[in-house]
Amino acid sequence: MGWKKRVTGGIVSTIGFLLSPLSWWNDLVVNVPLAVAFAWCISFFQPGWFEPSVVLGYWLTNVLGFWMMHKGAEQLLAKEARGYRLRQVLRDLATASAYTLLILILLKLHIIKPLGEIFPITPPK
Repeated sequence: MGWKKRVTGGIVSTIGFLLSPLSWWNDLVVNVPLAVAFAWCISFFQPGWFEPSVVLGYWLTNVLGFWMMHKGAEQLLAKEARGYRLRQVLRDLATASAYTLLILILLKLHIIKPLGEIFPITPPK
């Protein structure tokens, strides 16, 4: 296997690790800001969709992180590519769902809010 595949696999794995819930700091620094930014974009067009969009965005970042770690490590370490097995998918979905429950609690406690509630926007007169 060439060095380019190994470097690419390492980069993909690192990005996946940053998106996955495997480190204690990444949620605060990476996943939650990405999920809130995703929700701000969605709620710009559909204001009532902020909370579901935060949950969906957070869940997507976690699942994408696990998937990228898997694919990057596979490219980095394996001699030949293998599929993403059902057991791995179910484990990743269960972990992402547990963290999503935490985000739901933060939303219900109003620790995470829509951008309009943080910076009220008043129309020009």
